[in-house]
Amino acid sequence: MSQQLTIVAHITAKSDKVDLVKAELIKLIAPTLAEQGCIDYDLHQDNENPAHFMFYENWESRDLWQLHMENQHLKDFSKATEGAIEDVTLHEMTPVS
Repeated sequence: MSQQLTIVAHITAKSDKVDLVKAELIKLIAPTLAEQGCIDYDLHQDNENPAHFMFYENWESRDLWQLHMENQHLKDFSKATEGAIEDVTLHEMTPVS
């Protein structure tokens, strides 16, 4: 049986590219929610640092999340935001309760 996977992704935009990165992140939501195995895909923006975004994602399994990471809409996002992102950190987590 596959184990559910939670992803916490932190994305920091360059200070002059916040609006671009935010718009491109929002474009990821609908196609990702339509993917097999996506339980939820919630985007957040830091109240004190608007350049910091966070996705909280739940997937049915790590395998299905890895398929997501190869999808065209993520490739399109990478191309559209090339040079606009300061940092990306992904945390793969397992629900405890």
